[in-house]
This record gives sequence, C-alpha cells and structure tokens, in this order.
Amino acid sequence: MSDSNSQISAEQFRQVLIGLRVRNGLSQSSLASRLEKPQSFVSKYETGERRLDVLEFIAICHALAISPAEVIQQLVDGE
Repeated sequence: MSDSNSQISAEQFRQVLIGLRVRNGLSQSSLASRLEKPQSFVSKYETGERRLDVLEFIAICHALAISPAEVIQQLVDGE
C-alpha cells in the first residue's frame, strides 16, 4: 500500500458513506428507516459525532446495496 493510502481519514470514510447515500437517492431519514434506527443515528456518524463499529458499517452497506469490500476499495483507491 502506498503512503497516501495508508493515511485514510475518518473524514474520507464519512464522505464515501454520504456519497453512497446521496447516489442512492436516500435522505438520512430514509436510510435510517432501512436500518431501523432514528435519523439522528445517520446524522451523527455522517458529521463525525459518533463512530461506527464494524457491524453497523456492514448494516449500512447492506441498506445501500453495496458490499463492504467495495466501500473499502473505494477508500483505498481514493474515489
């Protein structure tokens, strides 16, 4: 892995998740509904107020119809 890829930030991770939600045409409320969580759950991880654990990340990926591996690859590739 190159040096630039080893410095993936929490902000980059959040931006990828926000981008995926928006590209899927979902509001925070719509995604939260799919996750059976309050809208504030989505808002808090998107703003960085809270971090996701791996199980939450996987659930979000499934709700967005993307594999967790694809999200991680996007981060590594810098997309």
